[in-house]
Amino acid sequence: MDLSSIEIFLAVAADRSVTKAAKAVGRVPSNVTTRIQQLEDYLGVLLFSRDGKKMTLTREGETFLTYADRLAALALEARQAVRPMRPSGTLRVGTMESTAASRLPAALSRFNQMWPDVSLQLSLGASRDLARDVLREALDCALIARPPGTMLDEDAGFEAELMELEAEPVFVEDLVLVLPPGHPSIRSAADLRVGSLAALEPGCTYRRIAESWARKSSALHTTELGSYHAILASVATGNAAGVMPKSVLDLMHWPVASPTHPLAKVETILIYRKSDRSGAFDVFHEVLEASKGSRLMAS
Repeated sequence: MDLSSIEIFLAVAADRSVTKAAKAVGRVPSNVTTRIQQLEDYLGVLLFSRDGKKMTLTREGETFLTYADRLAALALEARQAVRPMRPSGTLRVGTMESTAASRLPAALSRFNQMWPDVSLQLSLGASRDLARDVLREALDCALIARPPGTMLDEDAGFEAELMELEAEPVFVEDLVLVLPPGHPSIRSAADLRVGSLAALEPGCTYRRIAESWARKSSALHTTELGSYHAILASVATGNAAGVMPKSVLDLMHWPVASPTHPLAKVETILIYRKSDRSGAFDVFHEVLEASKGSRLMAS
Protein backbone atom coordinates (compact mmCIF):
# COMPACT_ATOMS: atom_id res chain seq x y z
CA MET A 1 0.00 0.00 0.00
CA ASP A 2 1.54 3.31 -1.11
CA LEU A 3 0.46 6.94 -1.19
CA SER A 4 -0.57 6.80 -4.85
CA SER A 5 -2.98 3.97 -3.98
CA ILE A 6 -4.41 6.11 -1.19
CA GLU A 7 -4.82 9.03 -3.61
CA ILE A 8 -6.64 6.81 -6.10
CA PHE A 9 -8.88 5.33 -3.39
CA LEU A 10 -9.86 8.82 -2.17
CA ALA A 11 -10.61 9.99 -5.71
CA VAL A 12 -12.90 7.01 -6.38
CA ALA A 13 -14.60 7.47 -3.00
CA ALA A 14 -15.21 11.16 -3.76
CA ASP A 15 -16.40 10.76 -7.36
CA ARG A 16 -18.08 7.33 -7.05
CA SER A 17 -16.82 6.65 -10.55
CA VAL A 18 -13.64 5.08 -11.91
CA THR A 19 -13.79 7.25 -15.03
CA LYS A 20 -14.11 10.55 -13.13
CA ALA A 21 -11.50 9.48 -10.58
CA ALA A 22 -9.07 8.58 -13.36
CA LYS A 23 -9.44 12.07 -14.82
CA ALA A 24 -8.93 13.65 -11.39
CA VAL A 25 -5.67 11.79 -10.69
CA GLY A 26 -4.35 11.84 -14.27
CA ARG A 27 -4.51 8.10 -14.97
CA VAL A 28 -6.37 5.82 -17.34
CA PRO A 29 -9.48 4.08 -15.95
CA SER A 30 -7.98 0.59 -16.31
CA ASN A 31 -5.06 1.62 -14.09
CA VAL A 32 -7.43 3.00 -11.45
CA THR A 33 -9.43 -0.25 -11.49
CA THR A 34 -6.27 -2.31 -11.12
CA ARG A 35 -4.94 -0.20 -8.25
CA ILE A 36 -8.23 -0.45 -6.37
CA GLN A 37 -8.27 -4.23 -6.83
CA GLN A 38 -4.67 -4.45 -5.61
CA LEU A 39 -5.54 -2.38 -2.55
CA GLU A 40 -8.51 -4.61 -1.81
CA ASP A 41 -6.31 -7.70 -2.18
CA TYR A 42 -3.74 -6.18 0.19
CA LEU A 43 -6.38 -5.37 2.82
CA GLY A 44 -8.33 -8.59 2.26
CA VAL A 45 -11.71 -6.84 1.98
CA LEU A 46 -13.91 -5.23 -0.67
CA LEU A 47 -13.74 -1.46 -0.37
CA PHE A 48 -16.41 -0.73 -2.99
CA SER A 49 -19.62 -2.33 -4.14
CA ARG A 50 -19.97 -2.17 -7.92
CA ASP A 51 -23.33 -1.30 -9.48
CA GLY A 52 -22.63 -0.81 -13.17
CA LYS A 53 -20.36 2.23 -13.36
CA LYS A 54 -21.27 3.43 -9.85
CA MET A 55 -18.77 2.74 -7.06
CA THR A 56 -20.20 2.84 -3.53
CA LEU A 57 -18.15 2.41 -0.37
CA THR A 58 -18.79 -0.78 1.58
CA ARG A 59 -18.83 -0.76 5.39
CA GLU A 60 -15.16 -1.73 5.32
CA GLY A 61 -14.52 1.01 2.76
CA GLU A 62 -16.13 3.60 5.05
CA THR A 63 -13.85 2.48 7.87
CA PHE A 64 -10.76 2.60 5.66
CA LEU A 65 -11.75 6.08 4.41
CA THR A 66 -11.07 7.54 7.85
CA TYR A 67 -7.53 6.16 7.85
CA ALA A 68 -6.93 7.11 4.21
CA ASP A 69 -7.88 10.73 5.00
CA ARG A 70 -5.40 10.78 7.87
CA LEU A 71 -2.63 9.23 5.75
CA ALA A 72 -3.17 11.74 2.93
CA ALA A 73 -3.21 14.67 5.35
CA LEU A 74 -0.05 13.43 7.08
CA ALA A 75 1.73 13.03 3.73
CA LEU A 76 0.75 16.58 2.79
CA GLU A 77 2.04 17.93 6.10
CA ALA A 78 5.30 16.03 5.63
CA ARG A 79 5.82 17.54 2.15
CA GLN A 80 5.18 21.02 3.46
CA ALA A 81 7.48 20.54 6.45
CA VAL A 82 10.53 20.00 4.23
CA ARG A 83 9.78 22.73 1.68
CA PRO A 84 12.35 25.54 1.84
CA MET A 85 9.85 28.16 0.60
CA ARG A 86 6.74 29.19 2.52
CA PRO A 87 3.97 30.84 0.48
CA SER A 88 2.64 34.12 1.82
CA GLY A 89 0.44 36.97 0.72
CA THR A 90 -3.28 37.01 0.00
CA LEU A 91 -5.38 34.41 -1.81
CA ARG A 92 -8.85 35.51 -2.91
CA VAL A 93 -11.19 32.52 -3.05
CA GLY A 94 -14.78 32.65 -4.26
CA THR A 95 -17.33 30.04 -3.27
CA MET A 96 -21.01 29.33 -3.28
CA GLU A 97 -22.74 29.69 0.09
CA SER A 98 -23.62 25.99 0.10
CA THR A 99 -20.00 24.96 -0.48
CA ALA A 100 -18.75 27.25 2.27
CA ALA A 101 -21.22 25.73 4.72
CA SER A 102 -21.03 22.02 3.96
CA ARG A 103 -17.70 21.33 2.27
CA LEU A 104 -15.02 23.85 3.22
CA PRO A 105 -14.81 24.17 7.03
CA ALA A 106 -12.41 21.25 7.55
CA ALA A 107 -10.24 22.18 4.56
CA LEU A 108 -10.04 25.85 5.54
CA SER A 109 -9.13 24.97 9.12
CA ARG A 110 -6.36 22.67 7.90
CA PHE A 111 -5.12 25.33 5.46
CA ASN A 112 -4.96 27.97 8.20
CA GLN A 113 -2.98 25.65 10.48
CA MET A 114 -0.49 24.70 7.76
CA TRP A 115 -0.10 28.08 6.04
CA PRO A 116 -0.61 30.87 8.59
CA ASP A 117 1.38 33.29 6.41
CA VAL A 118 -1.29 33.19 3.69
CA SER A 119 -4.24 35.52 4.21
CA LEU A 120 -7.28 33.73 2.78
CA GLN A 121 -10.08 36.08 1.69
CA LEU A 122 -13.38 34.26 1.14
CA SER A 123 -16.13 35.75 -1.04
CA LEU A 124 -19.60 34.23 -1.38
CA GLY A 125 -21.67 34.44 -4.54
CA ALA A 126 -23.55 32.67 -7.30
CA SER A 127 -21.65 30.46 -9.72
CA ARG A 128 -21.97 32.72 -12.73
CA ASP A 129 -20.93 35.85 -10.79
CA LEU A 130 -17.93 34.03 -9.30
CA ALA A 131 -16.76 32.83 -12.73
CA ARG A 132 -16.87 36.40 -14.03
CA ASP A 133 -14.93 37.65 -11.00
CA VAL A 134 -12.19 35.10 -11.72
CA LEU A 135 -12.08 36.17 -15.36
CA ARG A 136 -11.72 39.87 -14.48
CA GLU A 137 -9.07 39.02 -11.86
CA ALA A 138 -11.17 40.12 -8.88
CA LEU A 139 -10.71 36.57 -7.52
CA ASP A 140 -7.77 34.17 -7.81
CA CYS A 141 -9.98 31.09 -7.95
CA ALA A 142 -13.50 29.96 -7.16
CA LEU A 143 -15.57 26.88 -6.39
CA ILE A 144 -18.69 26.87 -8.56
CA ALA A 145 -21.37 24.46 -9.73
CA ARG A 146 -20.82 23.24 -13.28
CA PRO A 147 -24.12 23.22 -15.20
CA PRO A 148 -25.05 19.95 -16.94
CA GLY A 149 -24.05 19.78 -20.60
CA THR A 150 -27.61 20.38 -21.80
CA MET A 151 -27.73 23.68 -19.93
CA LEU A 152 -24.40 24.79 -21.33
CA ASP A 153 -25.75 24.10 -24.80
CA GLU A 154 -28.54 26.60 -24.05
CA ASP A 155 -26.16 29.18 -22.54
CA ALA A 156 -23.31 29.76 -24.96
CA GLY A 157 -22.14 32.81 -23.01
CA PHE A 158 -21.48 30.92 -19.78
CA GLU A 159 -19.87 28.06 -21.71
CA ALA A 160 -17.51 30.53 -23.39
CA GLU A 161 -16.58 32.02 -20.01
CA LEU A 162 -15.75 28.60 -18.57
CA MET A 163 -13.69 27.71 -21.65
CA GLU A 164 -11.36 30.62 -20.83
CA LEU A 165 -10.59 29.15 -17.41
CA GLU A 166 -8.95 26.02 -16.04
CA ALA A 167 -11.51 23.82 -14.31
CA GLU A 168 -10.98 20.80 -12.07
CA PRO A 169 -13.75 18.67 -10.48
CA VAL A 170 -13.65 18.61 -6.69
CA PHE A 171 -16.79 16.75 -5.61
CA VAL A 172 -20.38 16.00 -6.59
CA GLU A 173 -23.55 17.38 -4.98
CA ASP A 174 -26.94 15.69 -4.89
CA LEU A 175 -29.33 18.50 -5.77
CA VAL A 176 -32.80 17.97 -4.28
CA LEU A 177 -36.19 19.60 -4.23
CA VAL A 178 -37.46 19.94 -0.66
CA LEU A 179 -41.23 19.49 -0.47
CA PRO A 180 -43.61 20.74 2.23
CA PRO A 181 -44.39 18.32 5.08
CA GLY A 182 -47.02 15.82 4.03
CA HIS A 183 -46.62 16.50 0.30
CA PRO A 184 -47.07 13.27 -1.68
CA SER A 185 -44.14 11.88 -3.65
CA ILE A 186 -43.71 13.25 -7.18
CA ARG A 187 -42.35 12.13 -10.52
CA SER A 188 -42.28 15.45 -12.32
CA ALA A 189 -43.08 19.12 -11.81
CA ALA A 190 -46.63 18.43 -12.95
CA ASP A 191 -47.20 16.55 -9.67
CA LEU A 192 -46.33 19.53 -7.46
CA ARG A 193 -49.07 20.96 -5.27
CA VAL A 194 -47.36 24.26 -4.59
CA GLY A 195 -47.36 27.55 -6.43
CA SER A 196 -43.71 28.55 -6.30
CA LEU A 197 -40.12 27.41 -6.44
CA ALA A 198 -38.00 28.86 -3.60
CA ALA A 199 -34.40 29.44 -4.74
CA LEU A 200 -31.41 31.77 -4.52
CA GLU A 201 -30.40 34.53 -6.98
CA PRO A 202 -30.66 34.14 -10.78
CA GLY A 203 -26.93 33.46 -11.22
CA CYS A 204 -27.23 30.31 -9.08
CA THR A 205 -26.68 27.15 -11.13
CA TYR A 206 -28.87 25.13 -8.76
CA ARG A 207 -31.76 27.52 -9.38
CA ARG A 208 -31.31 27.30 -13.14
CA ILE A 209 -31.35 23.49 -13.02
CA ALA A 210 -34.55 23.50 -10.97
CA GLU A 211 -36.22 26.05 -13.24
CA SER A 212 -35.32 23.96 -16.28
CA TRP A 213 -36.82 20.88 -14.58
CA ALA A 214 -39.96 22.82 -13.59
CA ARG A 215 -40.86 23.97 -17.11
CA LYS A 216 -43.47 21.21 -17.35
CA SER A 217 -45.53 23.12 -14.79
CA SER A 218 -46.48 26.46 -16.29
CA ALA A 219 -48.16 27.53 -13.05
CA LEU A 220 -44.92 27.42 -11.05
CA HIS A 221 -43.07 30.71 -10.53
CA THR A 222 -39.76 31.34 -8.77
CA THR A 223 -39.51 33.11 -5.41
CA GLU A 224 -36.04 34.55 -4.90
CA LEU A 225 -34.71 34.30 -1.34
CA GLY A 226 -31.41 35.25 0.29
CA SER A 227 -30.47 32.11 2.22
CA TYR A 228 -31.13 28.40 2.54
CA HIS A 229 -32.77 28.96 5.93
CA ALA A 230 -35.22 31.34 4.25
CA ILE A 231 -35.85 28.72 1.56
CA LEU A 232 -36.73 26.08 4.17
CA ALA A 233 -38.95 28.55 6.02
CA SER A 234 -40.81 29.18 2.76
CA VAL A 235 -41.20 25.42 2.26
CA ALA A 236 -42.59 25.07 5.79
CA THR A 237 -45.49 27.39 4.91
CA GLY A 238 -46.71 24.76 2.46
CA ASN A 239 -46.73 27.16 -0.49
CA ALA A 240 -43.33 26.43 -2.03
CA ALA A 241 -40.80 23.74 -2.92
CA GLY A 242 -37.17 24.61 -2.15
CA VAL A 243 -33.96 23.94 -4.10
CA MET A 244 -30.70 23.03 -2.33
CA PRO A 245 -27.89 20.45 -2.19
CA LYS A 246 -28.60 17.52 0.11
CA SER A 247 -25.34 18.19 1.96
CA VAL A 248 -26.72 21.57 3.07
CA LEU A 249 -30.08 20.10 4.05
CA ASP A 250 -28.33 17.46 6.16
CA LEU A 251 -26.43 20.19 8.03
CA MET A 252 -29.45 22.27 8.93
CA HIS A 253 -31.17 19.87 11.36
CA TRP A 254 -34.53 21.29 10.34
CA PRO A 255 -37.14 20.40 13.01
CA VAL A 256 -39.82 19.64 10.42
CA ALA A 257 -39.62 16.40 8.44
CA SER A 258 -39.84 17.34 4.76
CA PRO A 259 -39.82 14.87 1.84
CA THR A 260 -37.35 15.44 -0.97
CA HIS A 261 -37.21 14.70 -4.68
CA PRO A 262 -33.86 14.19 -6.48
CA LEU A 263 -33.18 16.67 -9.28
CA ALA A 264 -29.60 16.05 -10.47
CA LYS A 265 -26.04 15.25 -9.54
CA VAL A 266 -24.03 18.45 -9.98
CA GLU A 267 -20.25 18.75 -10.10
CA THR A 268 -18.51 21.40 -8.02
CA ILE A 269 -15.39 22.56 -9.85
CA LEU A 270 -12.39 24.69 -8.93
CA ILE A 271 -11.82 27.36 -11.58
CA TYR A 272 -8.78 29.60 -12.05
CA ARG A 273 -7.08 31.56 -14.80
CA LYS A 274 -4.76 29.67 -17.14
CA SER A 275 -1.05 30.21 -16.49
CA ASP A 276 -1.79 32.38 -13.46
CA ARG A 277 -1.01 30.31 -10.37
CA SER A 278 0.70 31.61 -7.24
CA GLY A 279 2.42 29.64 -4.50
CA ALA A 280 -0.55 30.38 -2.24
CA PHE A 281 -2.92 28.94 -4.83
CA ASP A 282 -0.79 25.81 -5.24
CA VAL A 283 -0.90 24.97 -1.53
CA PHE A 284 -4.65 25.73 -1.37
CA HIS A 285 -5.12 23.36 -4.30
CA GLU A 286 -3.11 20.68 -2.48
CA VAL A 287 -5.21 21.04 0.68
CA LEU A 288 -8.41 20.70 -1.35
CA GLU A 289 -7.06 17.59 -3.07
CA ALA A 290 -6.06 16.04 0.27
CA SER A 291 -9.43 16.87 1.83
CA LYS A 292 -11.91 16.03 -0.92
CA GLY A 293 -12.14 12.34 -0.07
CA SER A 294 -13.10 12.95 3.53
CA ARG A 295 -16.57 12.65 5.01
CA LEU A 296 -17.04 16.40 4.85
CA MET A 297 -15.82 16.75 1.30
CA ALA A 298 -17.21 13.57 -0.30
CA SER A 299 -20.82 13.61 -1.37
